[in-house]
Amino acid sequence: MQIRPDQLAVHLEKGLSPVYLIYGEEILVQQEAADAVRCSARQAGYTEREVFIVESGFDWNRVLDASNTLSLFAERRILELRISNGRPGDAGSKVLQQFMAEPPPDTLLLVITGKLDSSQRRTKWYKILEADGVAVACWPIDAQRLPAWIRQRMQPHGVRPSREAAELLAARVEGNLLACAQEIEKLCLLNGPGELDVGAIMASVVDSARFDVFELVDSALSGNGGRTVRIVNGLKGEGIEPPLVTWALARELRQLEFMARNLADGQAVGQVLKAARVWQSRQAVVGAALKRYRPAVWQALLSRCARIDQVTKGQAKGNAWDELIQLLLHLAGSPLGLAAPPGRV
Repeated sequence: MQIRPDQLAVHLEKGLSPVYLIYGEEILVQQEAADAVRCSARQAGYTEREVFIVESGFDWNRVLDASNTLSLFAERRILELRISNGRPGDAGSKVLQQFMAEPPPDTLLLVITGKLDSSQRRTKWYKILEADGVAVACWPIDAQRLPAWIRQRMQPHGVRPSREAAELLAARVEGNLLACAQEIEKLCLLNGPGELDVGAIMASVVDSARFDVFELVDSALSGNGGRTVRIVNGLKGEGIEPPLVTWALARELRQLEFMARNLADGQAVGQVLKAARVWQSRQAVVGAALKRYRPAVWQALLSRCARIDQVTKGQAKGNAWDELIQLLLHLAGSPLGLAAPPGRV
């Protein structure tokens, strides 16, 4: 059974599953989900816990021995497997399948791992754990959902942030959920129950946002020029070098130019996106961006990206960050102080 992290508490109130698989790249959500399972297990009498760190060369026979050995100190116990790369290998896969075929009595298996891609979620061990146990996917909370997450997290403390306050806090900690949780705790302690306005946020919250170059590209594609500039400034502050941003942009622009030509040849948007292997979660953003310009404009933007690459290598004059901002704003459809590129639809 697959459930979301926000559904876990209700599930645990109804009883424990013999197996939990908690995976994903959002560390805070993953930690809190695992803590919730452990807490419910302790309340149910699972007082012994054995932890296995699965690394290269790990002996999976240790897990088999533990699952087949009666506990000497408790009637119920937790076997916790931490697989950082999400790849148990052939030996681990066999052990997990064997465990699920006949779960040991009074034993709860908790598997914690990082992000699992689509191929990993098609493996036998994953499918069995998901089918016979509970799988909890801990994905990052995007900018659109973050204000609601903030309000929900403040609610148990009796704190009611205004819409503007929640949005401001989200903007200052976007991409860094741990910092967001810490700021929420601080705000709740400092202000106590009641209304929370923008002034309180501005007075106590530092700008802890963390971004990556792929967020930058998607922000530009979505047409959000203001957020795009803010991400550029965040990347600069984190010490990201312009060549990495240029590489990500060139990669995206090449694909956009290719897809735009196919659209111009009469192919359907869905067909073009599928052929280019655009992820389902990005199809709406990419599809909207493709409607913004004709193929010739995407080619011109790609040529401009090549020139910025020369700037980053010292082969042409200019300020790489300034050039990148201008290109990104053109990509977003909102050039700053410059005429829009010719051929805009």
